[in-house]
Amino acid sequence: MKKTLLAVTCAIVLTGSVFAMQPPAAQGEYVPASPGAATEQLPAAPLLIAAYAFVWVAAMVYVWTVWRLLNKVEDDLHALQRKTSRTD
Repeated sequence: MKKTLLAVTCAIVLTGSVFAMQPPAAQGEYVPASPGAATEQLPAAPLLIAAYAFVWVAAMVYVWTVWRLLNKVEDDLHALQRKTSRTD
């Protein structure tokens, strides 16, 4: 009984989604856009330049941070080397 009820429920749910995915009815003829119709356009150049600038700035900040941390590690290594050479 439970299997039958589950099968019927699944069939109803899947059938509803199939009808929801049907494409809309096609137009009968070509309808050109009116010449004065306002269309939304977002210029791509400023967005592209902003994206490249953000990536370059992020890369430079990353390289600067790694360079600074590497210098700090090198200074610590030199200090440790001096300490160990004095104790020998």
